[in-house]
Amino acid sequence: MVEPGHKVQVHYKGTLTDGTVFDTSEGRDPLEFEVGTGAVISGFEQGVLGMEEGETKRIQVPCAEAYGEVRKEMIADVPREQLPPTIQPEVGMMLEMQTSDGALPVKVAEVTDSEVILDGNHPLAGKDLEFELTVVSIR
Repeated sequence: MVEPGHKVQVHYKGTLTDGTVFDTSEGRDPLEFEVGTGAVISGFEQGVLGMEEGETKRIQVPCAEAYGEVRKEMIADVPREQLPPTIQPEVGMMLEMQTSDGALPVKVAEVTDSEVILDGNHPLAGKDLEFELTVVSIR
């Protein structure tokens, strides 16, 4: 039975509440992590606790136990002239913004003639998630 401190291998399929698959281990090696170290989102980690090797179950992870709520302070309106002239921003494009804490990956959320709106939130922030988990091994 999975307990904190165990190293586990887990096959998973992550979906949004509308059924859209956002990640899966299908066709890859199972995800391996040590339970209790914070290596995966807390809802995922809590979901495997108590599972047995070979067991499959479906869990729901509210956004607070996944990537958190969308944080407005992570969204910035940047004048277009502050972007390097070689960059032609398009919605969905990933860029890197320099902050006092280092580089931050940001997604172009909106482009107007005068500004670009950059979003530094995790792409799954604000979303409730569902996972189908299968414990492959427990050590």
